[in-house]
Amino acid sequence: MNQKTLTIMEYGRIKQAIQKYLVSAAGQHELAQLQPTADSQKLQRWLDEAQDGADIYRLESGIPLPKLDDIRPHLKRLALEAVLNGLELAQISRVLWTTSSVVKFFDQLAEKQLTLRLLNQEVQELVTIPDVTRRLRTSLEGDGHLTDDASPELRQIRQHIAQTAAAIRENMDQYTRGKDAKYLSETIVTIRDDRYVIPVRSEYKQHFGGIVHDQSASGQTLFIEPQAVVSLNNRLRQNQMDERHEEQRILAELTALLTPYQDEILRNAEILGHLDFINAKARYAHQIRATEPKLSLTNQVNLRQARHPLIDPKKVVANDITIGKDYKTIIVTGPNTGGKTITLKTLALVQLMGQSGLFIPANENSVIGVFDDIFADIGDEQSIEQSLSTFSGHMENIVSILKQADDRSLVIIDELGAGTDPQEGAALAIAILDQIGTLGSYVMVSTHYPELKAYGYNRPETINASMEFDAESLQPTYRLLIGIPGRSNALDIAARLGMPSQVVAAARGLTDQDSQDLNAMISDLTEQKRLADSHAANLESQLTEATELHDQLQTQFDQYQHQKDQLMLDAKRDANRIVDESRKRANQIISDLRKKQLDAGKSVVKEDELIAAQGALNALQQDTGLQKNKVLRREKAKHTFKKGDSVLVKSYGQTGVLMQQLDDQHWEVQLGILKMKIATTDLEKAADPAKSKKQPRASIRRTGSNGMSPTLDLRGHRYEEAMAEVDRYIDSALLAGYPSVTIIHGKGTGALRKGVTDYLKRSKRVKSFGFSPANAGGDGSTIVRLQ
Repeated sequence: MNQKTLTIMEYGRIKQAIQKYLVSAAGQHELAQLQPTADSQKLQRWLDEAQDGADIYRLESGIPLPKLDDIRPHLKRLALEAVLNGLELAQISRVLWTTSSVVKFFDQLAEKQLTLRLLNQEVQELVTIPDVTRRLRTSLEGDGHLTDDASPELRQIRQHIAQTAAAIRENMDQYTRGKDAKYLSETIVTIRDDRYVIPVRSEYKQHFGGIVHDQSASGQTLFIEPQAVVSLNNRLRQNQMDERHEEQRILAELTALLTPYQDEILRNAEILGHLDFINAKARYAHQIRATEPKLSLTNQVNLRQARHPLIDPKKVVANDITIGKDYKTIIVTGPNTGGKTITLKTLALVQLMGQSGLFIPANENSVIGVFDDIFADIGDEQSIEQSLSTFSGHMENIVSILKQADDRSLVIIDELGAGTDPQEGAALAIAILDQIGTLGSYVMVSTHYPELKAYGYNRPETINASMEFDAESLQPTYRLLIGIPGRSNALDIAARLGMPSQVVAAARGLTDQDSQDLNAMISDLTEQKRLADSHAANLESQLTEATELHDQLQTQFDQYQHQKDQLMLDAKRDANRIVDESRKRANQIISDLRKKQLDAGKSVVKEDELIAAQGALNALQQDTGLQKNKVLRREKAKHTFKKGDSVLVKSYGQTGVLMQQLDDQHWEVQLGILKMKIATTDLEKAADPAKSKKQPRASIRRTGSNGMSPTLDLRGHRYEEAMAEVDRYIDSALLAGYPSVTIIHGKGTGALRKGVTDYLKRSKRVKSFGFSPANAGGDGSTIVRLQ
């Protein structure tokens, strides 16, 4: 990608903003190497990784990574068979420990069923070395100091050192706190040449004996190791030497553990650095409210409410920028300080960010292209050293662009043709745009030349645009208006600032009439677009509300339909259960009747009548399949029409006859002497008058039966058996046609009598009942009159 463009667009400031979120040296290195790419497959992979990072940041606040140092120099020394020091080993240990932590973190993400695009696959490349990691973590502190657990020998040596040092301090305390303290310059114990000494006044140097190790600058104080502690200091020195030897042995041992895994450790560090970089991209995207861009391999750019990432979010104005579909050239006109340059930079910088695999500061579903190169000519190109004027500097830059650009290039030029005679500058600008059009490049330019407004109307794949200017407040709004060229506001601004009216009028008189008409047309177009945008925003809001309401109603309707079908199904199941019970009871009754008839040798109830009765009971069974629902079929039949059908016109409440179908929605209906066009939805099938005559009604007559006794004797029966017998007997009596029967239950304890009485009170088939007369059994039997 063109390096000059990266500099002009301040691409480095984007990288600086990301850098503060990095915690690893490998991540810093990857960021330093970051450049926009034109490889669409690589770019899509970068964006997929960025989306994974954004999802993890949203749910887990990012991938947990500590500060990681650059271990590449350590691994180079390891390859040369050098023994690593404690700090180098500790930094490698941190990489190995982080590797294990990251693998565990992604395993937990998998358990939470978080779907990632790529990072799961990349993390699988991490190699954990548990035994080596555990040994390093046990042996080393974060600053590289070996712990007492590094080896049993080191622990023992350090215990001896501590004991010897304690003995030395105990002896030395006798000099600093006892009667000999008056011979000291200060009552302290200090160290010289790694040996404990006391500061003795020079005139008393013979008092303590021992060895003089140092003296003060004035010579008044000597640092003496008393004779009493010389042997202890010797022992301490020997212990310290043993400690150093053991530490060197341990460091060599730990270094040897790492030697077989050099490639794996280096690869782990690179992957962790890459994850750190993805973390940083996600945090930066969150900070600037950036979204994932979609890629257009045909370079149809559509940025929705794009914002310049380096401007304060509270001040920046977002704009829709589209190029590549209906037009490949945008000519932006308008007053100075109106935001033209920032808009051009926004397109270029957002495109550079997107092609670097970064999320872009624009609304969701924004689309970027995949350009092979992006060229820019923005700013003052004057160079004193090269003795170039501003115009010459721009021309040299544009000449270079024309040599390199092609049909997959994006060209950004600010103030095309400026810095020279207006007429020549306009002509040159048009010629340059024609040449860029010949190359097939995508271009967005800004200019003050009115001639380019006409150019934007007349050239194919070219469109005018402008930065909106509020004539009331005399302030730019920084909103990009695509399709409308910018108008000159100089005379209006001068008038509002108090310029005498005669001066303004004279200026208008000197202005070409075509220019005045063009400005008036532009002003009208600007107002129309503002109204159209306002109307479109209002309709968009209404559409959103209507869509939400429709979705809610659809959901509620689906729930209603489901509940209705379920309730109907439950009701039919309940009905079927009742019918099943009734069928079993009826079959039992019919079986008893048939048995009694056969026993009596008579056939009052014919066999075919019994079969027909059983069939009628079976017909009560409900079909639980909704597609066979009789009610639904009946309702559907009401609205299935054909010529000659009798129909009810619901709006008139009149019955008529269908004459002919006029179309899918209307029928011609004969209503008396009138023929009318009626909507199908206003019709309902009516009963055919020829078939609605009164049909003869069937009557049922009960006949007496000689197959059963009018008396039921319950004496000697158990209570439950007696109650069941009473129930069956009443059913049989009703079928036999008896008007009344007698139930003999006896007197006894009165339990059967009470049970019979309670049953008869509950039965709807019993008209009345009472005890028999005294001469016919009294309260030992009950006479029952049936319905």
